[in-house]
Amino acid sequence: MEKAQKQLPDDVDLLKSLLAEQATKLDEAATQKQQLLARNEQLNNQNQHYKAQVLTLQEQLNLALARRYAASSEKISPDQYLLFDEAETDTEIEWQDDEVIVPAHTRKKGGRKKLPETLPRVDVIHELSAEERICPHDGATLAEIGAVTSEQLDIIPAKIQVIRHIRKQYACKCGQCIKTAALPKQPIPKSMASPGLLAHIAVSKYQDALPLYRQETILQRIGVDIPRVTLANWMIQVGILIQPLINLLRDRILEYDIIQMDETTVQVLKEPDKKAQSKSYIWLQRGGPPGKPVVLYDYDPGRSAEVPKRLLGDFKGYLQADAYVGYNAVVADNGLTRVGCMAHARRKFTDAIKAQGKSKKRGEAHRGLLLIRKLYRVERQARNLKMDAPDRYSWRQKRSRTILDDIRKWLDKTLPQIAPSSATGQALSYLHNEWDQLIRYLDDGRLEIDNNLAENAIRPFVIGRRNWLFSTSVKGVKASANLYSLIECAKINGLEPYAYLRHVFTELPKAGTVEAIETLLPGDLKKEQIKAG
Repeated sequence: MEKAQKQLPDDVDLLKSLLAEQATKLDEAATQKQQLLARNEQLNNQNQHYKAQVLTLQEQLNLALARRYAASSEKISPDQYLLFDEAETDTEIEWQDDEVIVPAHTRKKGGRKKLPETLPRVDVIHELSAEERICPHDGATLAEIGAVTSEQLDIIPAKIQVIRHIRKQYACKCGQCIKTAALPKQPIPKSMASPGLLAHIAVSKYQDALPLYRQETILQRIGVDIPRVTLANWMIQVGILIQPLINLLRDRILEYDIIQMDETTVQVLKEPDKKAQSKSYIWLQRGGPPGKPVVLYDYDPGRSAEVPKRLLGDFKGYLQADAYVGYNAVVADNGLTRVGCMAHARRKFTDAIKAQGKSKKRGEAHRGLLLIRKLYRVERQARNLKMDAPDRYSWRQKRSRTILDDIRKWLDKTLPQIAPSSATGQALSYLHNEWDQLIRYLDDGRLEIDNNLAENAIRPFVIGRRNWLFSTSVKGVKASANLYSLIECAKINGLEPYAYLRHVFTELPKAGTVEAIETLLPGDLKKEQIKAG
């Protein structure tokens, strides 16, 4: 220190200049340090950004691989979501006021199921020959003591027949009066197609997803040559024929105060002002009063907010659908109560788990899926106990509301901690943004926790689309929508589609009043009435 002091000059001005020089160096060093710290922070931010981007891309890749190669089911293996040492049992329970009774476990008997008693039986008797009836021990003739019966299911190819309408003619001896017996009104006048044939073609295409070109080939194998163009024209004509039934079903679905909706794409080749490759839409509505459910398909070239407004008209009540913003306008205009779909929220957490690939890490996506599964367990128990709407409302208030409170607390805590761009972040954001609609089902025991009934109803159309790929014309797709509607209404009301359509195609041409047409609605018909007809 003393040596350093001796080296300092004695000149004051020189000392001041040295101090100023040192201060400048210190300022430069501080500035450089700040720049380095800022640069380091910038690099850290970029690194975090790139890590998040890599994570997002990896999740997208994992999810794409899962969708391409893994099973399409949303089910997740139990070892992927059982975490936090929580007991997750699916025990069926019985509800009696505030008591919960666990029934004894019963096991279903295995083995082959019996064939339906309603099927006709043809007895084939097998007997021993005269030589085989001799006892090898004493040579006496064996006496019949009983029989061993076994059954086989046999199928005879479809019976094809030609119906000849022979109309008797009558004349007066005066020669001035001749009368011919009237031909009953037919679904397609002056056509060779009977109600049974039309019902068979419609069910084969719209229920069994068998395209018309394949049906043409099948008919050719039995010696009947009917071009697919003719088959298509027949379907268009019967699609127009049943329009009065569709109109009455629409009135019925709008009279009830709960409707579920969904939509899917359809390609129409010859559509005004649109390219053949463009997509149009099939809209689905599911509702109707208890005991008389209704499913309706509707074609529209677009997916704008005007479509739900047109379909719903003056409807008032609950509208359950996914989060598509196209429903917002009709909800606002009609004052509807929007009900969300918990299955969509669950699906996003399932995708988030799949996006993690083969990672063994258990995170918030697993926690979210686990909590939502608890809600579905409550619904499954209520369904197994066959609760009516008031009982299901009370059941949910006691059980589901507590679970939803836990989900809300977990969501508020977890949402700020997860990157919004990640699959888990997107699932959390969906749950947060749609929260008010997702919990709306607690308000009424008639409401469903999700929109799966509508999605299940639209599935037959999606399956059929994989086979026939597109519709040729607008008339064709509208006829298809009508026939899909009638077939699905028949199924959901417990009627066999072929028998019902055959009955409709036979009786509808004769119906001259609205009352007569109403008797043909699926919810108003019984199986016995169709068989008798």
